[in-house]
Amino acid sequence: MIKRVRPAVDEAISAGGGTSRDGQPISYNRSSIPELRPWISRLYATVVTAPDDYRLSCGLLNDTCFLRIQLQGEWTAETGRGPLAYARAALFFGPQSRRMPVSVTGSFTSIGVSLRPGACHAFKGPKIPEHVDAIVRAEDIGLSSEALIERFPDDADPERWLQELEAVVRERVEAAGGAEPDPVTRHFESVCLADPNLSISEIAEQCGVELRKLERIVRRDFGMAPKQALRRARALDMASHLRGVADQAEAEDLILRYYDQSHLIREFVDLFGMSPGQFVARPQPLLTLALESRQARRLEALERIVPGQVRPWQ
Repeated sequence: MIKRVRPAVDEAISAGGGTSRDGQPISYNRSSIPELRPWISRLYATVVTAPDDYRLSCGLLNDTCFLRIQLQGEWTAETGRGPLAYARAALFFGPQSRRMPVSVTGSFTSIGVSLRPGACHAFKGPKIPEHVDAIVRAEDIGLSSEALIERFPDDADPERWLQELEAVVRERVEAAGGAEPDPVTRHFESVCLADPNLSISEIAEQCGVELRKLERIVRRDFGMAPKQALRRARALDMASHLRGVADQAEAEDLILRYYDQSHLIREFVDLFGMSPGQFVARPQPLLTLALESRQARRLEALERIVPGQVRPWQ
């Protein structure tokens, strides 16, 4: 089995959120205030300093959509709709079906809120299947980029930024009359976090719905078939383990989700575009930031830690 990553943060950058015990970058991220948790998965703020001409090439693989406010940095991304270049902008990122190559030049500041599956449907907002592997301007989902960016002063404290993001989401909740994600969606999300090896038929039975209805709801709110979403969840947990931002107490359980080494290799090559060995050897600061935030959300959702508690990898 592939060994976990050793300290491998690129010395050319420094992330404002600190690092894990293994030297992996960590953003400032937290759960939302309790009344917004039905719609918000996670909030984060990342401030990274780097030489003006330093180019960081990495990637993202997120299982939720994001509203991101990019205050600094020259970014490029290879989206499902083709290459995209952007700088200071307010953007909507759909969930990714596989690793999306992303690069940034110079120092950067990125602030974002991850929306729970089903939140966009409850808001009568963007249709998730149309935005998988896509990045669009805020205007494309009915928001104003200029107005959003003005709400996030460059010199504000990261916690102030996250509170403002909560205010943005609260406005959407109020406009939607408080409509919440479908209970089936919420249960499927919990399965993705707790046991993504469950069969689809078992999950449908737990939800008390027919298999076809489960598949329809999951496609609507996750943007993909249930099996694909579970496969991605399994890979994200394993990737977090390999990058040193997971609870090592469950390392064996994460490994045993795969039938054998060849199964693990096939899934990693398909979803990340590289083998587990290559994944460990290659510096991946941006992806590690996203994985760490997701694992914090996961452990809180499973009630293994409480919001604000020191995480096992810190």
